[in-house]
Amino acid sequence: MSQRGGKGRSPRAVRGKDLTRRERQIMDVVYRLGEATVADVRDGIPDAPGYSAVRALMRVLTEKGHVRYSQDGPRYVYRAITPRTAAQASALERVVTTFFDGSPSRAMAALMDLSATELTAEELDRLESMIEHARREGR
Repeated sequence: MSQRGGKGRSPRAVRGKDLTRRERQIMDVVYRLGEATVADVRDGIPDAPGYSAVRALMRVLTEKGHVRYSQDGPRYVYRAITPRTAAQASALERVVTTFFDGSPSRAMAALMDLSATELTAEELDRLESMIEHARREGR
């Protein structure tokens, strides 16, 4: 495979670049599979647009700095530039800022209220440990 589209940007370079609904769906497929062709993306999203439309969206995601590609014969294979954990943190930060006035505790309370299942003892222990750690660090 030859390396192309290699101008990777750091996760900070892509922060704040909002994705459209379709772009988010495409990124979900790329993250889930690790790498994806246009055909893989079309197979992985509901009511997928045509091949050319997905190809154009992949070009946009490349230009925005979310994916890079390599060529495998006639196919382009796309990979996410930003690690999934960094993308999750950035998205969560936007949600907390937008919907919870920047308050993590409000966001946590909303998540707890939405939970249809009870938290396990292990999950409660993990949350307690995280809270204790935040207190020690003065957050």
